Formats: sequence, structure tokens, C-alpha cells
Amino acid sequence: MVFSSETFLFLFLPGFLALYYLTPWRWKSLTLLAGSYVFYAWWRVDFLLLLVATTVFTYYAGRRIRHAADPQRRKVWMGIGVAGCLGVLGVFKYAGFFLDSLTGLFGTTPDQIGMHWQILLPIGVSFYVFQSVSYLIDTYRGDAPDDVRLVDFMAFIALFPQLIAGPILRYKDLADQFRHRTHSVEMFSEGMTRFFIGLAKKVLLADAVAPVADLAFSGSDPSLTLAWLGAAAYMLQLYFDFSGYSDMAIGLGKMLGFRFIENFDAPYISRSITEFWRRWHISLSVWLRDYLYIPLGGNRGGTGRTYVNLMTVMVLGGLWHGAAWTYVLWGFWHGGWLALERATGLAKSRTPLALGRTLLLVLIGWVMFRAVSVPDALSVYAGMLGLNGLHMSAAAAFELTGESLAFMVIAAMVAAFEPNLRRLSSDGGSLAPRPDGTLTVASAVGPAVLTTTIAALTVLKLAEQSFSPFLYFQF
Repeated sequence: MVFSSETFLFLFLPGFLALYYLTPWRWKSLTLLAGSYVFYAWWRVDFLLLLVATTVFTYYAGRRIRHAADPQRRKVWMGIGVAGCLGVLGVFKYAGFFLDSLTGLFGTTPDQIGMHWQILLPIGVSFYVFQSVSYLIDTYRGDAPDDVRLVDFMAFIALFPQLIAGPILRYKDLADQFRHRTHSVEMFSEGMTRFFIGLAKKVLLADAVAPVADLAFSGSDPSLTLAWLGAAAYMLQLYFDFSGYSDMAIGLGKMLGFRFIENFDAPYISRSITEFWRRWHISLSVWLRDYLYIPLGGNRGGTGRTYVNLMTVMVLGGLWHGAAWTYVLWGFWHGGWLALERATGLAKSRTPLALGRTLLLVLIGWVMFRAVSVPDALSVYAGMLGLNGLHMSAAAAFELTGESLAFMVIAAMVAAFEPNLRRLSSDGGSLAPRPDGTLTVASAVGPAVLTTTIAALTVLKLAEQSFSPFLYFQF
């Protein structure tokens, strides 16, 4: 079940919200847990067992850390808990990749030696494992609360608004909200508006430009024109697909009384790769900083050590996205530029040239991120250099619709002016009264008109298009 499906919009969400608001406060976490498990089991019931097992294991490992008699025991239990959680990722996400890579070094394949490991990747596993690991480390550091109820923790890990593709949350940031949170018409209205803005990003922008990206990356040896168009289309598709999901997750959270952290802040107006990572997938950047970069020593071990730490973090961040060499190389690309910017001071540049350079570097990286394999990425790079010809074939030109190109222009404009658009929507998207306590017509009617218009457009578009899953579901 995905947020952009009729099943979720017209069956699950209305039914769950009705049940949730009818539930007394002391049972709300249980209702939230049950609804989240139904949401996850809609995909596959068997992998729900893995989610439950990981959650219970993490909770009880956290208790052993908290009640350990001495610091050494706390460290041992923290190590056991983190190893157990990462072991889930190792088995389900990386075993096949490392086996393929290892046998490839010896000129053979896993099939030839009878060791092929092929297993379905559980949806959302990278996100809920990272949340589990952060809880264990925070508990070890003394940052997590002591009075954690099992039902609250299970509801936190399974929280359906962000279970599949983030933002990556930390229990210490939501602990107080599980004990007490506010439900109001104003907050519900803000959440609904935010949800439909995210849905519009996904349906009206990301899905609209996706055919151009698919055309460039699905064929062989794309021409210069098609390669650049496809790379730009994917750059826009990925952003509006993923940020749209994050908006929907944050909006759903508000409808349930939760306030999640922001996950994007107009990343395509960044003037350096350093700034880009402060604006793109913020929850992942914060997680990597707090639980990997700083424990590795951060920038405290000298210049050389800092560069190594940056590279290590970005490579592992790339590998987190997927078990393939394309993601590893994408991590190297970003890690290398982060180190170079720190060494040269480019991170502080604020010129228009810096904006153009950053967009180009990000776009080049997205080609490797999108490609199925390294040779496929090199084929697109060759096209971008004009080595596959300047003009696209007649067949490609026939498939390239004017509608997709028009939506690319619209999406680029939205990405460029997003901060201004966000201010406009926030000014007219709140039911908050004036200081004198009165409500203006605009503040009362504006949110309803905005939400209704966006919802109508997206539902109409959903009715005419085929199913399109969110890109980050594969990670």
C-alpha cells in the first residue's frame, strides 16, 4: 500500500483516522501500532514478522543496556544490539552483493559454485534498522528516556507515515510526543494541506517527468540531447518523488498529532555540495553525522583524518541506498567533493557560478545513482559528452512527449522558487487567528481552498495514470 494509491486514500486513511480519533488517549499507541502493522502487512505478511522481531529485539537490548551494572556491560549490550540490527541489513540487503563481488574477483559466479543468495528485500528495512540503531546508541549514551513503554516503542518503529521511506526519526525526539501530544483542527488542517502538497509533487511533477528519464536510461547509447534531458529529468523526478513522500509523511504525522523533523530544504538552490547535504535528506545527513562521522573522530583528528572520515561516511551512505557498485561510486563522488570543498574553501562560495557548478556536480552524480550498472552509467556519460551522436533517434523523439517536456520546465521552476512558494503556502495555509483572537476570511477559507484544489487535481491525475511506486521504496 502506498500513499498515492486509491486503497490508501479512500479506504485505509479515512478508516484509520476515524478509529484513531475515537480511541481514548491511553489506547492511541496501540491503535497506531495496529494500523501501522496492517499498513505494512498489506505488502507482505511474512516480512511483518521480521519488523516485529527486530523491534522486540531492539527494545529488550535497550533495556539490558539501561540496566547494565557497569559501563563495560553497557558497551557489550550496545554492541550486541547494533550488530543484531545491522545483521538484518547484512542478510537481507548485502549478502548477495558481497557474494557476487567476491566470486567475481575469482572469475566465477555464485551459481557456478552453488552459493547464490537471492532474497527479497523487505520494504523499508533500511529506515527502521537505522531508527533501531539510533535508539540503542542513544540509550548507551544516556540520551534516550528511561521509561519507555514497549507499545510506544513498537508504534514508533512501525509508525506508518514514515515507515517505508523516512524521514529517519529518533525515539528521543518523539518520546515526549508519545507521552503527550496535541490534536487540534488547526494542526489537522496543516497536516492535510502538507499531505496533498506532497501528493501533488509525486503525481503532478515526479510521475510526469519520469518518462523522459526512463527513455534515456532504459535504452543503449543515448545521444547528447537525450542523455542531458534524461539526466535532468531524473534529477527532478527523484527530488519531487522523495520530498513529496517526506511531505506526505510529515503531513500525516501532524494529522496524528506528531511533529516530525523536516527532510528537505530546497536542495537545488545549494551553492556547494556541503550545503546540498545540509538541505537534501536531512534526517539521513544528521544520522550519519551523529552515529558515524562523529564516532569516527569527525574533524578532530587533523586534516587528513577529516577527509578520510568524510569519504568513509559518504561511501557507506551510498551503500546504504543500495547494494550495488553504482551507489558506492556515487558515495565516492560526493565524499570527494565534500573533502575538496573543505580543503579549498569552495563550500563558502555564494556566487551564481557556485550554484551552477553545484547543480552540475549533483546531476552528474545522479546519473550513476540512477543507472542499473556502472557500464550503463558510462553509456549515459558518453552520451552527455556527445560520443553517441548529437541528436536523438526518430524512435526516441517519437516517445518524447511535449507534455513531459513542459512538466520538466514547470518542475524546474518549482524547485528554483520553492522557498518563495513555501512562504506563500504557509501564509495562507494556517487556521491560526490574529493576535486579537479573530479569524480572517483568508485564514479560514484559504487552507480549505488550497487543499481541495490540490486534492482534486491529484486525484484526477491518479485516475488516468498507472500505478507508480515511490523511488525510495527500493532502498
